[in-house]
Amino acid sequence: MPKRGYHHGNLRQALIDGALKLIEDRGPTGFTLSEAAKQAGVTPAAVYRHFEGREDLIAEGALQGYDIFAELMEAAYQSGQPSALKAFEATGRAYLAFARDYPGHYIAMFESGISVNRTPDLAAAAGRANGVLEQAASDLSQHIPLEKRPPASMFSAHIWALSHGVVELFARNSPGRASPFPADDLLESGIGIYLRGLGLVGPDD
Repeated sequence: MPKRGYHHGNLRQALIDGALKLIEDRGPTGFTLSEAAKQAGVTPAAVYRHFEGREDLIAEGALQGYDIFAELMEAAYQSGQPSALKAFEATGRAYLAFARDYPGHYIAMFESGISVNRTPDLAAAAGRANGVLEQAASDLSQHIPLEKRPPASMFSAHIWALSHGVVELFARNSPGRASPFPADDLLESGIGIYLRGLGLVGPDD
């Protein structure tokens, strides 16, 4: 692999990209900073010009992941307008698509042990993504009487947990686990059951 110096102008991103590939292949604890440097084609010492350590590098990958995730969720939400139901369902599909298309980012965000409160930027990016789902939940539950309406934060947390569970158990090739149904179908039917339980959709919707 050819060495790339600071003159190439994107060493920081090369290190992040290298780490994300290693995270995808080996998990968030399965690589060293030296390996991340080798992946980027630089010396180990060069890493410390940009990152304090491995967790700092993983956190930057998580930050970029949350930015991508939020953009995908916002686009999905808008694609379903003006139907609150279609907008809500689209955000669930966007979650699965993100996990499939950005596995390194997904692992850095949700499986690395990095707190979303590690930095203000990371907390803001995570909050932006969560805010899209909360807005979709709020839109969908407007016709429920206020005294019976679940908080949007609880509503969205339930769907987030359902989406995450489908990804972890059935969409990321968990060893020994297999589903007779595609992950997309599992999530869609699960969301449908949840929404019917709240009276938000009819039996034929």
